[in-house]
Amino acid sequence: MQGETLFISDLHLNQTQPEILMQLLTFIDNDATGSDALYILGDLFEVWLGDDDDNPDYHQCMDALKQLSDSGTPIYVMHGNRDFLLGAGFEKNSGSTLLPDPSVIDLYGTPALIMHGDLLCSEDHDYQNFRRQVRNEQWQQSFLQKPLDERKQIATDLREQSVKHNELKAENIMDVTPSTVAAYMHDQNVHLLIHGHTHRPSHHHWREEEIDYERIVLGDWFTQGSVLRASPAGYNLESLAR
Repeated sequence: MQGETLFISDLHLNQTQPEILMQLLTFIDNDATGSDALYILGDLFEVWLGDDDDNPDYHQCMDALKQLSDSGTPIYVMHGNRDFLLGAGFEKNSGSTLLPDPSVIDLYGTPALIMHGDLLCSEDHDYQNFRRQVRNEQWQQSFLQKPLDERKQIATDLREQSVKHNELKAENIMDVTPSTVAAYMHDQNVHLLIHGHTHRPSHHHWREEEIDYERIVLGDWFTQGSVLRASPAGYNLESLAR
């Protein structure tokens, strides 16, 4: 029987949109169970404030992932720009393995570069500066030492600032920079890149110096579920209708 590896990203699980969690639980039962592996390429959660986050929906999600892992399906998770504080507690409770961004995996004999995708938006200088700040180990340790309620307020304030700033940015600045895409792929010596973050699902093909390249962009789960099904026969980017 031909195997299948699944890729999803940008679910942004939150309590105001319970239908996203319900769709994930259905997806785990109907699609992910029995698959060769499940990769979640960032922003599984709208925000992750630490392993002591008391959001009940998050715990329901982790319980479902743990059951999937216990059934024999490996789960690999990458930090996104919203849940970059995922740590050892999440790994244990979800049965998943956190991967560095970027990572190269063997996808049925093809080396594939996987990323969340925010590193590819290199023209968004304000965001890249913010990213470097919050990925700093000292910043994270200081933040995690604050009471949970204070962390929640900080996250709310940062989100409001981000929305205001994004309204003023040109659309192309928040998309990937082609030269940065090429640099990462050339540096890792791969012809296939899979990422999320931009919420612009597509399967890009191009040819450079007689070599074929592919970039597969996963969509978000706000209005539908975006999933990439990879098998030895090829790649199929789908939308899961609600």
